[in-house]
Amino acid sequence: MTASGAVWRNWGRTAAVRPNRIERPADEGAVQRAVLAAEGRRIKPVGSGHSFTAIAAAPDIQLDLTDLSGVLAADAASGRVTLGAGTPLHRLPHLLEPYGLAMANMGDIDRQTISGATSTGTHGTGIRFGGLATQVVGARIVTGTGELLTIGEAERAELLPAVRVGLGALGVLTELTLQLVPRFVLHAVERTEPLELVLDEWMPRVRAHDHFEFYWFPHTTTALTKTDTRLPGDAHRSPLGRAERWISDEVLANGVYRMMCALGRVAPAATPPLARLVERFTGNRDFSDLSPNVFTTNRSVRFREMEYAIPLEAVPEAFRAIRSLIATRGWRISFPIEVRAAAPDENWLSTAYRRETGYIAVHRYFREDPAAYFAGVEDIMRSLGGRPHWGKMHTQTAESLRLRYPRFDDFLAVRAELDPERRFANPYLDRVLGGADGAGGRSEVRAFDGAA
Repeated sequence: MTASGAVWRNWGRTAAVRPNRIERPADEGAVQRAVLAAEGRRIKPVGSGHSFTAIAAAPDIQLDLTDLSGVLAADAASGRVTLGAGTPLHRLPHLLEPYGLAMANMGDIDRQTISGATSTGTHGTGIRFGGLATQVVGARIVTGTGELLTIGEAERAELLPAVRVGLGALGVLTELTLQLVPRFVLHAVERTEPLELVLDEWMPRVRAHDHFEFYWFPHTTTALTKTDTRLPGDAHRSPLGRAERWISDEVLANGVYRMMCALGRVAPAATPPLARLVERFTGNRDFSDLSPNVFTTNRSVRFREMEYAIPLEAVPEAFRAIRSLIATRGWRISFPIEVRAAAPDENWLSTAYRRETGYIAVHRYFREDPAAYFAGVEDIMRSLGGRPHWGKMHTQTAESLRLRYPRFDDFLAVRAELDPERRFANPYLDRVLGGADGAGGRSEVRAFDGAA
């Protein structure tokens, strides 16, 4: 199917583009034909638009992979499942139920497609668990020359560390094979605790628990911690009731919070007392359910986000510096700061490449300008060797990113092989990977993508 004239916008409203043509291929052959027919024009696949950068923006030809979706092959005994690249994460619980399987770890949002999530380095939390891309054991990809490559442990295995977190720069993924685990239950314990205590205990807590994370509303003194313990799939479950989940997640987390953000935008002085009010009424809760129901939450309040990966042990220092920055500048920040952790991995452009990693994510309501806040936080993160999440706002370029990634030039060599004419490039990839010669992209210091 081909169409034109529609404006594409990402979820965070940080990027918009009117492609010259939109195509919706029904199979791999249609993807190959679309790439070959591009004839010098740039062509980009697009998923759910949940990246806050313009990584998926396609000024020329946009590929909507909605029809490349679902389970294509499954082996319950080995735990391996092949999915169409356009499969949304929120469909996985239903799709995997017949096989008794689940993803080993997930992020807290499930609106992305599987190829978009892995290609941008999406991750959850848990120091023994890598990002979603670490679960990829095979892929099929249409290259810039229209060739359909099968990549796996027995065929072109040397490409896997590049393709798993490929940024959409290497080709159009058509399917991914994942190594899954038997479905399991998570026991979640959510508590409000003194922030300083949580910071002091960051390292032992991360190591002691399967999954640990915390949130902090600026202008308050407490952290909301979430500790998840893995249990067998047949363990007793005590899920949140429908009414309880609706009141907690929809009425309070989204409804009241939307009102708080809107009021804080027109009356910034109201933000600190409102944050302290939310702090008072944030309840403690215990529940257990199948893992996707615990890992993910519904986020309907639109926001913009920047997230940096830093050495695990640097998290308390970085966090305290951000807290001090907010106080010193007198900023009124309504959105919480989120802190998570992940295991090291071997994927070349993974933010957790070869180091235990802590993640600090900052957000702003989408109707507020995040530039000053994000710039100040970015300075702190870069001073600690930070690597920006590929799908979230930042100002780094190929020159600075090359220093963060030991295999950066190896990735560029794979790109040169698979996309010699740069058919899958766009302005964002030109900035973070460089132009045709692999040199650094145009400097955009403090020019956060679409943040004006």
